[in-house]
Amino acid sequence: MNYQQTLDYLFSSLPMYQRVGNVAFKKDLTNTLKLCEAVKNPQHKFKSIHVAGTNGKGSSSHMLASIFQSAGYKVGLYTSPHLKSFTERIRINGSPIPEQNVVDFVARIQPTIDEIHPSFFEMTVTMAFDYFAEAQVDIAIIEVGLGGRLDSTNIIIPELSLITNIGFDHMDMLGNTLQEIAFEKAGVIKRNIPVVIGESQSETTPVFTERAKEMNSELIFADQEPLNTANYSLDLPGTYQAKNIKGVLAAVNVLRNKGWKISEEALIHGLANVSTQTGLKGRWQILSEAPLTVCDTGHNKEAFDYIIPQIESCSFEKLYMVLGFVNDKKLDTLIPRLPAQAEFIFCEAKVPRAMKLERIEELTSPFHLKADFVQDVNEAIALAKSKATKNDMIYIGGSTFVVAEIEAL
Repeated sequence: MNYQQTLDYLFSSLPMYQRVGNVAFKKDLTNTLKLCEAVKNPQHKFKSIHVAGTNGKGSSSHMLASIFQSAGYKVGLYTSPHLKSFTERIRINGSPIPEQNVVDFVARIQPTIDEIHPSFFEMTVTMAFDYFAEAQVDIAIIEVGLGGRLDSTNIIIPELSLITNIGFDHMDMLGNTLQEIAFEKAGVIKRNIPVVIGESQSETTPVFTERAKEMNSELIFADQEPLNTANYSLDLPGTYQAKNIKGVLAAVNVLRNKGWKISEEALIHGLANVSTQTGLKGRWQILSEAPLTVCDTGHNKEAFDYIIPQIESCSFEKLYMVLGFVNDKKLDTLIPRLPAQAEFIFCEAKVPRAMKLERIEELTSPFHLKADFVQDVNEAIALAKSKATKNDMIYIGGSTFVVAEIEAL
């Protein structure tokens, strides 16, 4: 098979959570362990940092990767989902995995895939681990896909675990309370391995404290540490990154104490060059200046609690919001948070999990918004551009998949 045929095989034969939802979520680690066994257990052959959390885990993972790159290390980075190309998920020093490596890996492991029928994510995690082990990376930053305890990535023994925060997302799989969700995320805390919690929350602190005690793990709450974030300039402009950077700085302090050589110069350079060194996209990304056009992959209530004040801090005459959602989003709690003066254009991403346009119309109608409904993401953006003047603002988001379909990204 060539690269395209390989991708077609993976997308068609393996259930993919991003596309089909929780039927693809396997609540145990058996398949991942079997896949890794088939390629000689690469998860034991490199050092790693494990990053979990509801919001900010992707940005934090990219920040850590950039810092280690600036410090001169060979750095693996595994994140999900991808925006444009499957190869974005697996990088070394910012460069995506070559397409030929994807083809070769799938050919090698296909008998095991056909035998156990893993999920798309289980296979991708194994591919990343195999690639990092083969390349002999100095360290790999591994972002959790969903939850933590039963996530496919949770077969590594990292140098450090980082949990950014806990919010209400994926409740159909992780639980209906912050305590239940925190319990799942706390599953990444390993025996005798330090853990940094990015944000203290009254509901979740006891969960993390108990798990860390049980695992004999050093526990650090980043927002309670004397960290001076003013010394660092970050090339990711979202105001919500202020919380993420605290967790990252606390993690760097722990890693320095463990013997990792990260100079202050490397820390400053790494944080100032995250997007250029690691290829991070879709985090308060400015697509054009006149009209100011911004996209962001933030897609839950907690994310919008930061995004909306940031929108309102911008200077514009009129605000246009191009939004689409996945079908498990609770719009009745999200819509009242959106800026009342905005004009909305709702759309539907081309994935099975996308909330249908008719459903969005039904759920938003009680709020009497000024809204258009346009099926295609880029046609919705074009409509916003046709209405906007150079003094207006266009915001595009609501779902990772809406952002992924932006042609100008």
